[in-house]
Amino acid sequence: MEHSGIPDFEDLIRFATEVIRMVGEEALRFYGKGDPTVRFDSNLVTEAELRLADLFKSQLKAQFPEHRIFGDGMPIQDYVHGEKGCLWIYDTLDGVANFQAGIPVWGTSIALLENFWPIFGVFYMPVTGDLYSAQAGKKAKFKQTEIHVPESSEMSNESLLLTYSRFHNHYRSTFPGKIRNLGCTAAHLCYVAHGRAEAALIANVSYQDLAAAQIILKAAGGKICKMDGSDFFLNEYLDGQKIEEHLLAAPQGAHSAIQMYLKRQ
Repeated sequence: MEHSGIPDFEDLIRFATEVIRMVGEEALRFYGKGDPTVRFDSNLVTEAELRLADLFKSQLKAQFPEHRIFGDGMPIQDYVHGEKGCLWIYDTLDGVANFQAGIPVWGTSIALLENFWPIFGVFYMPVTGDLYSAQAGKKAKFKQTEIHVPESSEMSNESLLLTYSRFHNHYRSTFPGKIRNLGCTAAHLCYVAHGRAEAALIANVSYQDLAAAQIILKAAGGKICKMDGSDFFLNEYLDGQKIEEHLLAAPQGAHSAIQMYLKRQ
């Protein structure tokens, strides 16, 4: 689509890549420093999230003062000309339990929409240095290497299904391979995009959790569907409500093959 009235596209990508690394470096100052006497250090997480949100907002205001951030005020309802049509979706910390405990599977994601249309998404894991990105409708990348989901193949004991916490309270599974919860939704989706997992079952997520990772997954040849096989439309949740549906991320055409192994209890 035409991006009339907004800055040069390469400048936007450069800004997103630079700022997500900057935010990641700042996040590492808090990483793994949760109070060991409590199971979950909410004070540390809150302090980190506020600091990272302020850092992103200050950088965006300095570079693109007319752009908007998801969650700041009422969402845009109508088409807007120029830079005011640019909406950034910023998820400060995905995998907060891992983050505060010193487990490296967590990250930060940034997506950009122009008048409701996805433009690109970036997900960065500061501890490992893993950077996933994609321009909508283009190739997905891991660092500088193009990635794509593999062609659908028969499940085996080496297949990997990523899930959410308390999965076994909701499903009976006959999946023949390994079932794991790594504690970070965006990482789960990017691992499917990279071909490192066959699928990811998702629950208890928000618009921010999925905005960037879905762009990457789709560019790599994957798709998110509802558990009944019907299409899932993320923009139906632009008003910020919680996504109550259970969702399945998998290669295009592979959802039914995964769903046959999962029965709701």
